[in-house]
Amino acid sequence: MAVLTDQTAGTARTRERTRTRTTGLPLLLNALSIGLGIAVWWILALAGLKLPTPPEVVSQAVTLIGNGTLVKDVLASLTRVLIGFALGTAVAIPVGFLMGWYAVLRGLVEPWIQFFRTVPPLAIIPLAIVLMGIGEAPKIFVIFLAAFLACVISTFQGVVNVDKTLINAARVLGSKDAGIFARVVVPASTPFILVGMRVGLGSAWATLVAAELIAAQQGLGFRMQNAQLYYDLPTIFVGLISIGVLGLLMDRVLLTAERKLTGWQERR
Repeated sequence: MAVLTDQTAGTARTRERTRTRTTGLPLLLNALSIGLGIAVWWILALAGLKLPTPPEVVSQAVTLIGNGTLVKDVLASLTRVLIGFALGTAVAIPVGFLMGWYAVLRGLVEPWIQFFRTVPPLAIIPLAIVLMGIGEAPKIFVIFLAAFLACVISTFQGVVNVDKTLINAARVLGSKDAGIFARVVVPASTPFILVGMRVGLGSAWATLVAAELIAAQQGLGFRMQNAQLYYDLPTIFVGLISIGVLGLLMDRVLLTAERKLTGWQERR
C-alpha cells in the first residue's frame, strides 16, 4: 500500500512538473517574440522608415487614455464585436447542427451559405446602409455575418465528420436519435465548433474597421480613419495595437474554454 501511495505521489509530481514546463515554455516564447517584434519595429523606425517609435505610440496612448477617448472607442468597438459575434455564433451553431444532421436541410441551405461565403461582408455594407440606415444596426449586421459564415461551416463539418462507428454503436445500445445527438454528436463536434468560434472572432474584428466607416462617431476603426486624414501615425498604431490586444485576449478566453471542454482530446 505504501509503495502504491509513493508511486501515485511520484506520478502526480511528474505530471505537475510536466504541466509547469509545457505552460512556462510557451509563455516565455511569447514574451520573447513580443520583445523581438518591438525591437524590430524600433530599429525600422530609427532607420528612417516612416513609422512612429514605440515611445511615441505609448505617449499617444497615454494621452488618449487620459482624455477618455481611447476608453470610449474601445468600449464602442468591443460592444459591436461582442454583439455581432454572439449573435453570429448563436445562429451558426444550431444551423450547422441541422445542416449536418438532416440531409434535406443541408441541400436547401448549403448553396446559400456557400454563396454568401464568396461575398465579402464588406461588400454587404452598401446594402446594409440602404436597408438599415446609418445607426448601429448595419455595423453589427456585417460583423454578425462575418462571424456566422465562419462558424456555421466549422460546426457543419464537425457534425458530418462524427465517426459513424460511434453512432452505430449507440444505436445498437438502444439510443434514439435525440440521445445520439446529445451524447455522441455534440461532444464530438465541440472541437470543431470552438475552432469555428475562434475563426469567427477573428473575422468579426477584421470586419470592425470597415463597419465603423458607416457614420460612426466612436470606435477604434473610426479613430484610425480619422487619424489617417491628418497623417497621425501614432494614433493609427494605438488603434491597431488595441484591436490586436483585444482580439488576442478574447481568443485566449476561447482557447481556455476549448481546453476545458475538450480535455479528452489528445494534443501535441
